[in-house]
Amino acid sequence: MLIQFLTVAGVLAVLTVVPGPDMAVVTKRAVSAGWGDGLRTVGGITGGLLVWGVLTVVGLAAVLAASAAAYTVVKLAGAAYLVFLGIQALIHSRRDRAQTAGDTPPAAPVGSPWRTGLVSNLFNPKIAVFYTGLLPTLAPPGMSPHAGMALLVLIHAMLTAVWLGSYVMLLAKARAFFQKPSVRRAMDRITGVVLIGFGLKVAATQP
Repeated sequence: MLIQFLTVAGVLAVLTVVPGPDMAVVTKRAVSAGWGDGLRTVGGITGGLLVWGVLTVVGLAAVLAASAAAYTVVKLAGAAYLVFLGIQALIHSRRDRAQTAGDTPPAAPVGSPWRTGLVSNLFNPKIAVFYTGLLPTLAPPGMSPHAGMALLVLIHAMLTAVWLGSYVMLLAKARAFFQKPSVRRAMDRITGVVLIGFGLKVAATQP
């Protein structure tokens, strides 16, 4: 039982550290507004995972994963949101350049960081496919299906919070570097392009 649990935790850990839209969103907020905004974004993402977990346990996520129409609606909404965040970052980089030239402090990011993390995660239908397709195969055999799934969701949410939270604090240690106007503009442009790329990738994916 212990060996299986460690194996499952290892699989979830590997899946957690793979870069994706969540990391891009966290990077954008942490670099633009500091570690506080970054951690609140991580909180929103973790909240999104828990919502997906509840939907999975009650069976609604399985319906989404099995319905092509529902999957497409959520997929396109999520893709549009990621593209919106990417365009926002690119616009911010241009404004930052103009403000730097005029010795004006850069504007703070728009919107709640917690809501940004929550919405970006909830509009990622791949989470539904992941939870309903992979997690049941990893659930401990000695537990009821619902209890096993709930445990795995909690482990995944915890690993995500720890991983992304550590990533935010790592970015915070290099805040002086990221606060340089040229570096800040470059990061806005990079994260903007990455977010748009993830948005287009999400739009093109199939269930």
